[in-house]
Amino acid sequence: MKIKAINGFKDILLDTVLRWQHIEQTARDIFERFGMREIRTPILEKTELFSRSIGEATDIVEKEMYTFTDKGITMRPEATASLLRAFIEHGLHVLQPVQRLYTIGPMFRHERPQKGRLRQFHQMDVEIIGAHEPQVDAELMAMGQMLMDALGLSVSLEINSLGCPDCRPGFRAHLIKYLEERKEDLCPDCRRRLTINPLRTLDCKNRGCKALVQDAPSILDALCNNCSEHFAAVEQTLNLLGVSYKKNRFMVRGLDYYTRTTFEFITDELGAQAAVGAGGRYDGLIRQLGGPDLPGIGFALGIERLVLLMTQQDNCKALKPSTDLFIAALGKEAAEYAAVLVHKCREHNLKTAMDYSGRSLKAQMKQAARTDSRYTLIIGDRELSEKKAILRNMQTQEQVTFPLGESIEKQAKKLPIIIQS
Repeated sequence: MKIKAINGFKDILLDTVLRWQHIEQTARDIFERFGMREIRTPILEKTELFSRSIGEATDIVEKEMYTFTDKGITMRPEATASLLRAFIEHGLHVLQPVQRLYTIGPMFRHERPQKGRLRQFHQMDVEIIGAHEPQVDAELMAMGQMLMDALGLSVSLEINSLGCPDCRPGFRAHLIKYLEERKEDLCPDCRRRLTINPLRTLDCKNRGCKALVQDAPSILDALCNNCSEHFAAVEQTLNLLGVSYKKNRFMVRGLDYYTRTTFEFITDELGAQAAVGAGGRYDGLIRQLGGPDLPGIGFALGIERLVLLMTQQDNCKALKPSTDLFIAALGKEAAEYAAVLVHKCREHNLKTAMDYSGRSLKAQMKQAARTDSRYTLIIGDRELSEKKAILRNMQTQEQVTFPLGESIEKQAKKLPIIIQS
């Protein structure tokens, strides 16, 4: 019997890996332009870290975490808590008052697998810790939009404010009163959330609940002066930077630690999984986890969803494996010679390949085409005796003579100059 991958855990194969690499390389380039530095954290953390940060009443903690109950440890369901734990544990704020950090890696949630949602999934997570200015919120969103543009992805940015501990309690009471009057029409999950986490009812995916909250009070109408000014400054900076957005008063996010600014990058091309990335401000969370009283803001992007969207929007045509040089060897002596030349070319940064099976020239040329080789160098025993090989441009089919009179080392130095010119 064949052993297959576990349901919700997926192999990432060949051409798909190229898309992942492209996304990660593009992201690293853009993140580092904004002064971000990479951090890597363990997959396993103490369960308390997530229950304290994400919130006991969230779906993630209640239903979705992979927890080893006898050990009190959990496979991380998201990256922010782990990153902040490392920030606090190692006193990174002492090194620099404002830290700009990012991490890339796998997360784990026990959810029903569906398109764009797996039990092992991967995220890019970006955090700015120690900055309270609204301009930083806008800068982070602009960076996310820059990444989307660089990947050729069409998404829309939606923003909201969740207020702060000063203004949210009043809104919460107002919302509970509104929902209590309509309690019988709510789905079972929202009835349960009503007194525990009523804000979650605002982004419930149940059709009945979505229709019910259309006339619910908006937190944007309940913000205190400080939160209102902060949100206005975020909007002003986004406008200044030329970043398009729209306000979504129903956006609350699924984690308890968010305050003030929240945002999502949305697409209508992935069905129910509309968000490819999301985040917000979490002032107070670092103190709650035992660290200094520092503000923070961040966001996460789902790599699987970005890959799906790239495929959906047909942005993958240029992403296929290629070889700089294929060496086609004909004859035993030529094959031995070519093997050394291939190795030397690789030392000189050329992606080089050859066939060791001694097949015909026609078969080897087909292999060169399959590897999308830019050039093929044809060396047979006759070419060796005459000290000249044939170098063919695989796109134009033009051929030139390549001298073999010098040492293999010198040949390997010359080939990159010719091929990359």
